[in-house]
Amino acid sequence: MGALDEPLTKLVGDRTAKVLADSLKLRTVGDLLHHYPRRYVERGQLTSLDELEIDEHVTVLARIEKVTLIPFRGRKGDRLEVVVTDGRSRLSLVFFNQGWRQKELKSGAQGLFAGKVGVFNRSRQLVSPDYQLLDEEAGSDAARQFAGRLIPVYGASAQMPSWKLSICIETALTKHLADVGEPLPAELRERHGLIPLPEALELIHRPRGQADRELAQSRLRWDEAFVLQVALAQRRAAESALPAVPRRARAGGLLDAFDARLPFTLTEGQQKVSAEIAADLASEHPMHRLLQGEVGSGKTLVALRAMLAVVDAGGQAVLLAPTEVLAQQHHRSIVEMMGDLAEGGMLGGSDLGTRVVLLTGSMGVPARRQALLDMACGDAGIAIGTHALIEDKVQFQDLGLVVVDEQHRFGVEQRDALRAKGEQPPHLLVMTATPIPRTVAMTVFGDLETSVLDQLPAGRSPISTHVVPALEKPNFLTRAWERVREEVAKGHQAYVVCPRIGDEEPAAEPKKKRKAAEEDLEDVADAGAGSDERRPPLSVVETAGKLVGGPLQGLRVEILHGRLAPEAKDEVMRRFTAGEVDVLVATTVIEVGVNVPNSTAMVIMDADRFGVSQLHQLRGRVGRGSAAGLCLLVSDMPAGSAARARLDAVAGTLDGFELSRIDLEQRREGDVLGQAQSGVKSSLKVLSVLEDEEVILTARTEATRLVAEDRELAAHPELRTALESLLDEDRAAYMEKG
Repeated sequence: MGALDEPLTKLVGDRTAKVLADSLKLRTVGDLLHHYPRRYVERGQLTSLDELEIDEHVTVLARIEKVTLIPFRGRKGDRLEVVVTDGRSRLSLVFFNQGWRQKELKSGAQGLFAGKVGVFNRSRQLVSPDYQLLDEEAGSDAARQFAGRLIPVYGASAQMPSWKLSICIETALTKHLADVGEPLPAELRERHGLIPLPEALELIHRPRGQADRELAQSRLRWDEAFVLQVALAQRRAAESALPAVPRRARAGGLLDAFDARLPFTLTEGQQKVSAEIAADLASEHPMHRLLQGEVGSGKTLVALRAMLAVVDAGGQAVLLAPTEVLAQQHHRSIVEMMGDLAEGGMLGGSDLGTRVVLLTGSMGVPARRQALLDMACGDAGIAIGTHALIEDKVQFQDLGLVVVDEQHRFGVEQRDALRAKGEQPPHLLVMTATPIPRTVAMTVFGDLETSVLDQLPAGRSPISTHVVPALEKPNFLTRAWERVREEVAKGHQAYVVCPRIGDEEPAAEPKKKRKAAEEDLEDVADAGAGSDERRPPLSVVETAGKLVGGPLQGLRVEILHGRLAPEAKDEVMRRFTAGEVDVLVATTVIEVGVNVPNSTAMVIMDADRFGVSQLHQLRGRVGRGSAAGLCLLVSDMPAGSAARARLDAVAGTLDGFELSRIDLEQRREGDVLGQAQSGVKSSLKVLSVLEDEEVILTARTEATRLVAEDRELAAHPELRTALESLLDEDRAAYMEKG
């Protein structure tokens, strides 16, 4: 065990080590050294107090303005109120029965104060905060420690404030800085002008000024980018070494017959991506490709052509969808597109055709048994389904291609279980309708080749999007329902989307919350008014009821959500697709894959409760035909709030890549491997996948070169150690399974 792998008990003692482990997940000396400051403050530069968020654990640098000891009325005890300021705003510090603190908390003193931001009498306060005074006259250790340089402020907890962390880190630096290894090859550091890692760690924790901080961050960004790209390069190299059966479409076969029946010409983008996929399928190594594209760009058609090519070559293809509604929609639309080509071996089917089967968890026994038989004997060239496809009893005669739709909704284990059903590794195509910035694709999906569809098919209409501020302007909401009626009067259809189903059992929620939920839509204009707490999210069941008896009275309104029986869901979607339903009130179950060209309007209730990319996905369900689309984002959030800014961003552009960038910025990026992908917390502390494109690009090139020369990193033991540190057991499993 290296010195940096030593448990913190040896460094800081059992009690402090337990607090560090429990509250911050810091367990080793290495963990502590790589816990970088969240920000820095300069002596005399006070924290802006008006930016503090309620319920956030904060550490602020402020000056004491006023100290008051207030005895309790009619009982023993007192309350010490300390008002601190940044020169503009004020924050109250409250201590109960601790009047003795008056002796050290004197007006004019400057200090670091840490605690959870609360509210009392509409004023922000910290109750019994930890603090460390910094004024020289107070004889503070912290004051001497930080004299003349930047003060690091760490991500901390109630039990471990920033300055206590600083003391622990200082101990680690003093005792173990010399034990820090050097993962980056010397020639790489020299090429890119990077300082040694021990120096970077010292400067990130003990910067004398901004130049030190920038020098350290520049090096640490490289560590994060390079180690991750080496892991991905190893994954790509391992994947390219696996054998696979080449799958080439045959001239005059099923794919040619399908193309000949298409009533339109493929876009230039669809042709280009199809050629990339065809080249991959013809290879003797498994395809490992990500297909991403704008809403409505025709990804499903491209995927279907790939599946038909595999069937042409004697293999089978499977399409894995995250929900039954989406699986059923895919099955319905693919069968419609193929016509008699989807009825191979059946009466009236084409001689060139194959069978397209559906498998979901809730299918009846006879239909399920027949689907399983068709897949096992090879009669079904294409299988479409949900997680039910992963079950042990599902077998294929010759699985050649796995297509995963909306792959971010699946765990790696599920995807891997499906791929394992092939005798040799099948080709893999994963699709996402969420546009991904280039650098994110190189990190989150760095082991995949990437294809992008950024053109909309001919005939697709623009979608206009508007924010409806229901609380400020209730007449705007009235007008929204009038617009829905106008679209229906023209022969079109509409969606109304709500964040909640609303058919929960009464026992499942408190009586007070049930009553609020029942009154949700009684008067949207007044919902939440005069209250610090938000009302429950609007629901499908209640909203539909209010609309049928109110603004949409007389229209054919149906509901759709994930808790309906599968037969009911399929029937509702069939009737909506056939134009027998005017307005579909639904949850986000219609977010992806649902294709009803006659739908032109969408009203999203409580739109601020959805993410930016999700809103973009939802509105992509309208305007899919020749008529223009309309999307109305209804919200109670006031102008100037962060929630309204998100909605304004969605209304302001149809560029999914720009919106995904905004979405990522607001979610603070998170873990580039993705928590859903790897199941562990963020590995990125300094690197920004949005802002550090040049570093990521260069690191990818360097990593690819290094792995090509030394895949096992035999000549780079320190880099191998860093890789093992990044890829704990969960991550290693993720990288291995792909």
